[in-house]
Amino acid sequence: MFDLTNKDVLVIGGSSGIGLATAVAAAKLGARVTIASRNAERVAAAVEIIGHQAQGRALDTLDDAAVAGFFQRGKTYDHVVITASSTSRGTVAEMPLADAYASLNSKFWGAYRVARAATVADAINPGGSLTFVTGYLAIRPKKGAALQAAINAGLEALAKGLALELAPVRVNAVSPGFVDTPLWGHAPAAEKAARLAGIAKGLPAGVAGQGEHLAVQIISGMVNPYLTGSVTYVDGGGALV
Repeated sequence: MFDLTNKDVLVIGGSSGIGLATAVAAAKLGARVTIASRNAERVAAAVEIIGHQAQGRALDTLDDAAVAGFFQRGKTYDHVVITASSTSRGTVAEMPLADAYASLNSKFWGAYRVARAATVADAINPGGSLTFVTGYLAIRPKKGAALQAAINAGLEALAKGLALELAPVRVNAVSPGFVDTPLWGHAPAAEKAARLAGIAKGLPAGVAGQGEHLAVQIISGMVNPYLTGSVTYVDGGGALV
């Protein structure tokens, strides 16, 4: 059912975590994959992992001119996925305003820049898709993560608005709960296994999230022509408990 043969897929943030898992899965399904991320060395390493003649480019989504230039090369894509972001946690009283601004600039405005530049350049083919990766804090905020909740909620609202503006390009958001990615650090194997087991025990699904779990849903959104303006939660039931 999932077939991306001869489709051009761009994953921004594709050098690690959910983005890399999505790029690997898309390539295995026949897509011509391009990844972009800030660190050129990590991009090169990820391209080797993806295989299937994947391509990679360095791109800083905080740089207006760089993002615009990326999409002004005449290249078009069938599907664009944005996972790149860096956000800070902390209460509203504790977090410096500079960190709050930087978080918004990275996750919200970074995605907005990409969406705008791709739209201006007509870089997404009609019937193709644009996918934001958000986070379930948008519907289940936690103390110390109010800003992240607001950013995720803003991205989800943006996806719905863009689904109307950009049609027939489809725009969706995929909202993960906990996912085991490099963002969560590099703990010793035994410590990490115990932590993941504890997380899994607290979720209705009984498993801790992996990048591959999100990749399945992201690719489902690519191939489903009836899906647009939607937010899909892939959180193991975390928003319910």
